[in-house]
Amino acid sequence: MSEAEESAAEAPQGYFRFDTEADFQAAVDRLLLQEGRELRVFDSTLSVLKLNSPARIDMLRAFLAGSRARTIHMVVHNTDHVTRQCPRLMNLLARYSHVIEINRTSDAIRELQDSFLVLDRNHYVRRPVGRFFRGGAGFNDEADALSMRMRFQEIWNASYPGVSSTTPGL
Repeated sequence: MSEAEESAAEAPQGYFRFDTEADFQAAVDRLLLQEGRELRVFDSTLSVLKLNSPARIDMLRAFLAGSRARTIHMVVHNTDHVTRQCPRLMNLLARYSHVIEINRTSDAIRELQDSFLVLDRNHYVRRPVGRFFRGGAGFNDEADALSMRMRFQEIWNASYPGVSSTTPGL
């Protein structure tokens, strides 16, 4: 773990606001460094999460390699960015297809505008309007993280498999 990662993991717990992309990315990195089993992600395209950067993919790989019980569930409105612009994520999906699922929202909930990541029932990063980087992150905030996890479950139930690690065809 690098010095920056250690300081992110050791930072005080609580709620933190952010207004810039850099602060948002730091909050996501900090979330990925926390102990946990289930990472749940909802975003319109996943493009702002930099899921093709080697550093972010390494963090996801380390998260999954930490335990056989760890899973990642993602829901997007549109899968084009993931399938066309994120070969590293697609490779990770192929390697860990048994613990990573990427779903697509049904038409009934395509108007949802927020974006969030929630780790177990303890930690989250949320942007109320996904087009902007303004939002907040909560660490060891069981009340808000649990409500976000329940919201994710509702979104998950209104979605269907959207991205596969294999290419269908002949």
